[in-house]
Amino acid sequence: MVASAVILGLSVPEAANAQFTSSAAPSAPSQGSAVAFTMRPVDFSQVKVNDSFWSPILDRVANTTLDVCIDQCAVKTHRIDNFAIAAGLKEGKFEGIFFDDSDVYKMLEGIAYSLVNHPDKALEARADSIINFIAAAQHDDGYLNSYYTLVTPEKKWTDMDKHEMYCAGHMIEGAIAYYHATGKDKFLNTARRFADYLCLNFGKGKRNWVPGHEEIELALVKLYHETGEVKYLDLAETLIDRRGHGYGTWKKPEYYQDLVPVSELTEITGHAVRAMYLFSGMADVAVLRGRADYTQALDRVWNDVILRKMYLTGGIGSSSHNEGFTVPYDLPNKQAYAETCASIGMALWNSRMNRLHGDGKYFDVAERSIYNGTLSGISYTGDHFFYVNPLESAGDHHRQEWFGCACCPSNLDRFLPSVGGYAYAVSDNALWVNMYMGSSANVSVGGSDVGVKVETRYPWEGEVRLTLNPSKSREFEVRLRIPGWCRDWSYKTSGKISGSRVERGYLVLNGKWKKGDVVTLNMDMPVEVVEADPRVEADKGLRAIQRGPIVYCLEEIDNPGIASASLSSGTTFTAAYEPSFLGGATLITARGADGKELRFIPYFDWDNRTPGRMIVWVPWK
Repeated sequence: MVASAVILGLSVPEAANAQFTSSAAPSAPSQGSAVAFTMRPVDFSQVKVNDSFWSPILDRVANTTLDVCIDQCAVKTHRIDNFAIAAGLKEGKFEGIFFDDSDVYKMLEGIAYSLVNHPDKALEARADSIINFIAAAQHDDGYLNSYYTLVTPEKKWTDMDKHEMYCAGHMIEGAIAYYHATGKDKFLNTARRFADYLCLNFGKGKRNWVPGHEEIELALVKLYHETGEVKYLDLAETLIDRRGHGYGTWKKPEYYQDLVPVSELTEITGHAVRAMYLFSGMADVAVLRGRADYTQALDRVWNDVILRKMYLTGGIGSSSHNEGFTVPYDLPNKQAYAETCASIGMALWNSRMNRLHGDGKYFDVAERSIYNGTLSGISYTGDHFFYVNPLESAGDHHRQEWFGCACCPSNLDRFLPSVGGYAYAVSDNALWVNMYMGSSANVSVGGSDVGVKVETRYPWEGEVRLTLNPSKSREFEVRLRIPGWCRDWSYKTSGKISGSRVERGYLVLNGKWKKGDVVTLNMDMPVEVVEADPRVEADKGLRAIQRGPIVYCLEEIDNPGIASASLSSGTTFTAAYEPSFLGGATLITARGADGKELRFIPYFDWDNRTPGRMIVWVPWK
């Protein structure tokens, strides 16, 4: 394929990205008081992934990444021993950072998800032994935090930025996941006891506490769904509503998303990961409590993030000094922070916005963040990690085995095994297909069972084949997301449909579907040249390359003359799949009018071979 297109008029969110030029207007905030998730995601445990792109990644996470995280937490660092010592089962003292408990909880969540995809009795037994330490370390009143138990028990709840509720949130998420994977409730009961303690001490009318690092909010909503206990939802809403009223004890409330009440938010500020968790919790509570003020605030903030503060890779948070945001359009490439956890957070938040509004533009952002900003955080071998994901390197930025602050490896450990949960969603009378990966699932649409199978070589190829196997012939909608990057597409069906339309980024097909009906979607995937918004100073006179959802870069190993590399209007591009390149990838060759060639590789694949310079944005001459 040879194609070149300067992107000058994409639809939101592609054009809204601060690193694109476009005349497209931002999307309008939602109006009105109606609040409801348009669709419900199909849990990853119901999705069998059989995909040439994702299956090898999931296998590496199960066979390598999990072992790395367990080894680091159990052997090379003191994270698991901290619980055993706090329980009086071992002698010693606390070692590490005050929030290290959270890494153990995320590791256990990753184990749970892996057990769903790859049952392993030995791994389950090891997790059980860790959970025994955790449960034994719990105080009689339900409190649980190894740092405060061992180091400064008299200072519990004296510092809002010491992550006590953050750790509790990750414990709750890990406990729910482990219960679903194994049916064992010891960890879940431990988490509930701590949640009950929090409700008793910090619920409405109780102490006005503002969590310095959000996360507990979305976890409490999950616990409400799991147990039906309304007090958990009440506490989540209360904690969100306490922000912006002066209860926080910090000098820079904007860093903690605590400058104004959440319903008054107009822009994103401060620490990127904390903001993502807050916005995810807000979206969850908005639906359950009919909080239109939440959704309207989220719509305003979404426009700020996507239009002015997001990297081409879907990464967010440009500054290292606050792991977050500065001023609009401040998007340096070499100094980009773009934390891996923040990209995971973008997927969490934007998938919720997608369900909230039923608009594909939100999932476009989630997809961009997953394929680029998130996958770059883990090496091809699954055992080295990026905390920071710059868009340019002098050859001195490399993945590491672990970090003192190890939030990113443990977050990847739990996020990647659950990626199948982004594939499908259902509503009252519709099947939604959001993320294209080879997979199968059994879902319920309008009370009827429907078998679903997707075959595709996405993201390298744009053909998606969907086979439907309803238990009985029945009418319902099939909604296939047309990504914002795609402008030329076609479809065909083996069955008879009664109508079709494009609505909010989805191809909507109405039909009376029967067993074996097939829908084939073909999306054209030309190589595209991307121009940054002119207000992004760092990208003036530069261009980037993308194809489908994948952002590309140049590495010095392929381009010895990278220092003088350039593109022009006369450059032609050829895309070809190379099976021997790091497990297989579509690479792009750019040929200038002078015959010189540049070799572009997927951004997420950089720094897996010989170290050297890397650039995403290339001079345009």
